[in-house]
This record gives sequence, structure tokens and C-alpha cells, in this order.
Amino acid sequence: MALKDVLHDIEGYDELEREIEILRKYGPDHVERAEEAARIMAVLHPPRLSLKVSEIIEETPSTKTLRLVSAKGDLLPPFMAGQYVNLFVERDGVRTSRPYSISSSPTQTAYYDITVRAVEDGFVSRLLLEDTRPGDVFESTSPAGTFTHNPLFHGDDLVFLAGGSGITPFMSMIRETADRGLDRKILLVYGSRDPGDIVFKDELERIAARRKNIAVHHVISEPPEGYTGLAGFITADLVKRLAGDVTGKTFYVCGPAAMYERCLAELASLGLPRKRVRTEAYGPPKNVTAQAGWPKHVSADDVFTVKISGGRVLSAKAGEPLMVSLEKAHIQIPAQCRSGECSLCRTKLLSGTVFHPEGARLRKSDRQFGYIHPCVAYPLEDLEILI
Repeated sequence: MALKDVLHDIEGYDELEREIEILRKYGPDHVERAEEAARIMAVLHPPRLSLKVSEIIEETPSTKTLRLVSAKGDLLPPFMAGQYVNLFVERDGVRTSRPYSISSSPTQTAYYDITVRAVEDGFVSRLLLEDTRPGDVFESTSPAGTFTHNPLFHGDDLVFLAGGSGITPFMSMIRETADRGLDRKILLVYGSRDPGDIVFKDELERIAARRKNIAVHHVISEPPEGYTGLAGFITADLVKRLAGDVTGKTFYVCGPAAMYERCLAELASLGLPRKRVRTEAYGPPKNVTAQAGWPKHVSADDVFTVKISGGRVLSAKAGEPLMVSLEKAHIQIPAQCRSGECSLCRTKLLSGTVFHPEGARLRKSDRQFGYIHPCVAYPLEDLEILI
């Protein structure tokens, strides 16, 4: 039996076919407006932005905010609180990129704020914090990311668990809530090493003092002598004490990689369903060899050969994401989240084995058909890939 005969057995198919014929005969032809739609999309979501540093704001001794405006005077694409831009930089002849959450409110359309904290041996953070000056221009992607709030799915009773620089997407959400006067209840529990590490401390306290629906609590892991505030780590007991009954609440978690494993376990002990917990992609782990499932016979310093279909050959360290090894060899592949989430760097693995840490969000089809995410893929033997 032909497919067209089977289709006519589907209830409603004949009516749909007649409606299509009517639209073809009498409906407007939008083909001529295709170019207009493309121009609108190019403004709302261009593939690349040229951003100029207009101001540098020192937040703490280790953290600065770079205020970025359009270098060409164009309108900046709109974004949702919690999204990020991927900033491209060049250092020591190597072109690379890093995603940074936008910390400014979506209500502020003239600029994006990205807030950068010093990272030990940070290849990019050191450049942004030490070498960047007002007037410098960077290329970036348009805003992207799914660590956002949708009241239809996530409700209006929110608990934010932040650690260190993980405050940045929450700051955008809190600023938007305050700016728009949204009827949204927010409890922020913000973990820092010491009181001097708290980013946006004064502004958070001002907002909390003005807005009864926003509460802020700081938790210090290494409190100085005489400190009387909350101390230690974010635990289930602390969450229960501050948030009360977790039923109906949506939890958001953003911070260092080590924070996720601990916080998710603590929240699970409260009986909170996993679907009520939202986590931000957090990038490659600091020490991948400490991850569950890493083969003991492979050390971080082992070096393997990577052959690219077409003839190019390079070396790659086991303890370094494959994307970094490619960039060091001046080979650029698409990148946006650098956390194994967006799939933009998706690459065919022709031979060999790689390790993906638990946070890498590969599709089932990727695993089935041999695709990897080089931003969080670590070689365990010699590889051949197709770019």
C-alpha cells in the first residue's frame, strides 16, 4: 500500500489537505518578505557581536565587572536573565573563548555586564582582569543558555543557591525582579570563602531592604575570628531552616563544580524532586582524573595523537579538553557554552576513546552514532576525528 493511501486513513487528514489547498489559492504569499524576516533575525540574534569595554568596575579584590557596549553602535540583542555570552579572546597566539553569564538586568538594553573572577592559572580570566582596558574590543556570540526562569514551568517561589562567581546569573534575575517589580518570591543563599569575597554585597543588601519578596543570606566557609553570621557550607539543614517547606519551590544552583555534587545530594535528602532543581552548565572540571569513571591507568599528563580526517595530526594531553588542544594547534571549531550542553562543537569520533565527565549533556543519538563534545571530551588513547 502506498504512503499516500495510508495517510488518507488518518482521521482529519482529508480536511487538512483541503485547508492547505485553500491557503495556497487564497492565502498571502510571504516569500517576498523572506529577506525582511532575515534582517529582523539578524538584529535579534546575530551570530557574532562586536563589543567594546566602556567601563571596568572593581567588585572585590579578585573580581571585576566589564561593561560591554556595541562597538558599532548597533542595538544589542535582547536576552533573558540567566543567559550568557561566549567571549572570544586571543592570548599568546592562541584564539579561544569563555562563556560568561550576563550579570546586568535585561531591562538595561544599552550594555551587557559580565563579572569575572580570578581563576588560578586562568588563561582567559587573567587577560580580562589584568590586561583589559576601557576601549578594548572583543568578539562574542549572541546571548544564549537555558538557565532562565519561566513562571509557567518554574513557578514564582524560587530558591537560589550560589557559590562564588556563580552569583552572576542570579544577579541578573534579582535585578530584573526588582526593576520590573515582579511578584516573584526569591530566597538567595550565597556561599563565599570569606566576607571580602562577596560580590555585589552592598547592592544585594539594598535590594533586599527595599523588596520584601527578596531575601539574601550569606554563608561563609572560612569565617574570620569574631564573625557571627552563617558559616560553613550550604546544607540540607540550612536550606530547611531558611526556606522552610520545599514543596512547590524551584531551586536553582550555580557555582564551582564541587558545589553541584554536594548541593544536589543535600537537596535530594529533603525529598525534593530532581525536576524542581535547575543547574547551570559549569564547564570542564578542574581535575578530570578525580571524576567518577576515569580510568586509573591513564594519567593527566599522558599525551596522545589526534588525527584529523584529511591529514592534520596534533598532540593532546589526557587531562585537557580536546577543544583546548585543537585551539593550541590553531584549529578553530564552533564553540558557545564550553560545558557540553549546547552541542555546537559536536564532532564525529572516527576511532579511539574519550572520557566525558558526568556534567556533559550528550544526546542519546550522539552516543549511538559516535559524536563527542570536544569542549568536555578528554582523550584516553590515540584518536581520529572528522571536523
